[in-house]
Amino acid sequence: MTKVFHSPFVWLCAVICTLVVGTSSARAADDDGEVECVTTEWKLLGSNHKVCVFAFRDPDIPGVACYISQAKTGGIGGSLGLAEDPSNFAISCSQVGPIDIPAKLPRKANVFKESTSVFFKATRVVRIWDSARNTLVYLAVSKRIIEGSPYNAVSTVPVRR
Repeated sequence: MTKVFHSPFVWLCAVICTLVVGTSSARAADDDGEVECVTTEWKLLGSNHKVCVFAFRDPDIPGVACYISQAKTGGIGGSLGLAEDPSNFAISCSQVGPIDIPAKLPRKANVFKESTSVFFKATRVVRIWDSARNTLVYLAVSKRIIEGSPYNAVSTVPVRR
C-alpha cells in the first residue's frame, strides 16, 4: 500500500486546500450563501470566470437582507482556490421585514466576509448606523492585511418609524 502524503508538495497542497475550504466565508445565518453564478468568460482549462451573487441577512437587524455580487477568477488557479479574485463587486440591501434598531446598536459593525484569495484578502460588508438620518448604510470594501483597494459599493436602508 502506498502512502498518500509521500512528498512535501502533496502535503502542502492538502493543507492549502483544507485552509481554502475551511475559511471560504463567514456569514450570519444558515440560509445565507451563494444564490447563483453567471459565466463571464469560458476557460478551456479549469473553471470559467464568473460573477456570483451571495445573499445574507444582517445578524443584528433581522428585517434587512442584502445581496452582493462578486467577480470570481476561473482557470486552473481558480479551480484550485489559489487565484486572487478581483475587487469587483456590487451590493443591494433592502427591508424584508420589520426593522427594530437595538438600543445599543454599534455605530459600525462587520456583517459579511467572503475570502477572495488564499492569502489574506477578503470582501467585507460594514454596516454603519446613521442615526441622524435613520438609515442603515451597508458599505462593501476589499481588505487586505498590507494593502486594501479603493473599490467599494454602498447600499442604504431607510428605517421608517
